[in-house]
Amino acid sequence: MLHTLTQVSRLAVPLTFLTIISLGIRSKVAVYEAFVTGAKAGLYTTFRLVPNLIAMLVAVQIFRLSGALELVITALRPVTSLFGVPEEVLPLMLVRPLSGSGALGVMAQLFADYGPDSFVGRLASAVMGTTETTFYVLTVYTGAVGIKRIRHTLTVSLLTDLVGFIAAVFITFALFG
Repeated sequence: MLHTLTQVSRLAVPLTFLTIISLGIRSKVAVYEAFVTGAKAGLYTTFRLVPNLIAMLVAVQIFRLSGALELVITALRPVTSLFGVPEEVLPLMLVRPLSGSGALGVMAQLFADYGPDSFVGRLASAVMGTTETTFYVLTVYTGAVGIKRIRHTLTVSLLTDLVGFIAAVFITFALFG
């Protein structure tokens, strides 16, 4: 069974690729020209997004390196400790909306320090699964279509992250607490 699944997964991409090309040829579409046109549009979108992404990444680094992250964690400790949330997970909860790679690094460190099957590891996994890299997503999607005013979208997105954090804590305590 495992061997069959391995073979299917190895063939999935080439078969999909061949199917798309075959359907394009059958529909009398200039497949190569359509691909090149799509690639040009993708490059154009990428070049439009790069300034927004650079600005967002610089802001994230400034937040982390300036000590602002640690100040926010210190301010949140009384509230989170009231609900029994391990202090070690707070950096993940704060970095996750800002940076996916930063959050992944924090989670990897939590796994290394506490283990993936520890309560901290399980809570970290739940946080990663219930939240989003809000600022990155807003930067990419609003930048791609040229939306400038995102105040309400940002507010709702951050509230959604808060609900995700609360759900992660509730579910992890319910299942493993």
